Amino acid sequence: MLKSQKHVFWQALFVTILIFGVGIVFGIILENWRTGKVDELYQRSEISLLDIKLQTEIYSQGDFKCNSAVRETFNFAERIYEEARQLERYETASTLSEELKTRHQKYDILRANLFFNSLRIREKCEDSFNTALYIYQYNNQSIDTKAKQNVFSKLLGELKDREGTKLLLVPMAGDNGIVSINLIMDKFNIAKEELPVILINNDIKINDLTTVEELEAYIKKPKTRKWSDSSDDVIEKEIEKEELKVIRL
Repeated sequence: MLKSQKHVFWQALFVTILIFGVGIVFGIILENWRTGKVDELYQRSEISLLDIKLQTEIYSQGDFKCNSAVRETFNFAERIYEEARQLERYETASTLSEELKTRHQKYDILRANLFFNSLRIREKCEDSFNTALYIYQYNNQSIDTKAKQNVFSKLLGELKDREGTKLLLVPMAGDNGIVSINLIMDKFNIAKEELPVILINNDIKINDLTTVEELEAYIKKPKTRKWSDSSDDVIEKEIEKEELKVIRL
């Protein structure tokens, strides 16, 4: 009887150790796979940074076809949006928080540059699409802020589904230490304490809303306010500095 109990004990111990060991190995494999995916996103973001830099040069010369510019801008926005969503999924499941934060900053710079380019395209192409700039908190979110941002994200997603290529949605973190984004916020009188904020067509600032219909009402009444040349130059130079800074990391 005693021998039988010992035999059962050793069997249970062996199974426990085996399961524990398999769990550790699986965890290591999963983390390595996740790291590999993050590295892949990193390579894509490097290419995208160079790509959008060239796009900015082209748009600054003003010699481009509106149809092509609008189409490529929306394609680029969709691609970096999907890549950033992948990164966010890895952020919630990975221990590489600081490294992922740096990579998140890269996508913020990409989006800032994308927004900057969209202003030039809309100026030349007679407001051929609406813009919704969504600036949110990335760090130290309170429960209320997180809940509000979830609502904003959901409503903006619904609005984008309805509007399609009539709306360029550009989300970016406003508290990630990116100077060019800080300058954009200053230009449109957006304080960090106000976040999250939605800016429609560079003119309508929204801090509170409850339905997608509220947003849609603003979208259907676009108002455009052009930036001065001096403001354009300052923000563009800061974007260039941020790109170089992050590329060196």
